[in-house]
Amino acid sequence: MANKIQLVIFDLDGTLVDAYQAVESSINYMLAEIGRALVDDKTIKRTVGWGVRHLVETFVGGHDLDRALSIYRQHHARALKSGTKWLPGARELIEKLQSRGYKLAIASNRPTRFTHIILKHLKTDHAFDRVLCADRVDRPKPAAEMLEKILEKCSLDPDEALYVGDMTIDVQTGRAAGVKTVAVMTGSSSREELAAQKPFAVIDQVIEVAGILDA
Repeated sequence: MANKIQLVIFDLDGTLVDAYQAVESSINYMLAEIGRALVDDKTIKRTVGWGVRHLVETFVGGHDLDRALSIYRQHHARALKSGTKWLPGARELIEKLQSRGYKLAIASNRPTRFTHIILKHLKTDHAFDRVLCADRVDRPKPAAEMLEKILEKCSLDPDEALYVGDMTIDVQTGRAAGVKTVAVMTGSSSREELAAQKPFAVIDQVIEVAGILDA
């Protein structure tokens, strides 16, 4: 694989970074502001990954959705700057892949604005050749469009890329795009859920991607 793969595409939340504290804080702030009951952290974590609108709508339904989204977004822009951190081995992996000459990209169902807040906060916005988010495509994950556009921009074929994500939705996205996909156990999907989607590999920590590329 080492000679063929030229591009490694990463999901963001649960794959490279842990922003769950920021998400949980913003959801419960929003719920309190609109007079709803607060939600436990585990429930919120299991809802992440399908985009902000889906996330907020899960907890408020259609009633008050626009107001709830506005409150969430305003709070979240601040919360991300203190409630986001690298997952173990993620920074080391990015530096290692850069030094080896791989192209790197982000494909996230987060909005572009929040993704760049995270990357700038972690001082790594310079590391990625492409960053593509849900608000810049017609069909976000699990559709193939996000990965297909990144491949097109990098002038690469699907078999020249590896996609790394933490959720079943990521494995489905990789399969739809024909891109070999590695699932990492640092997000909200269980090992059984990930394995059922038949990724190329299921790993415990993202740093293990380096060994897969060397194989």
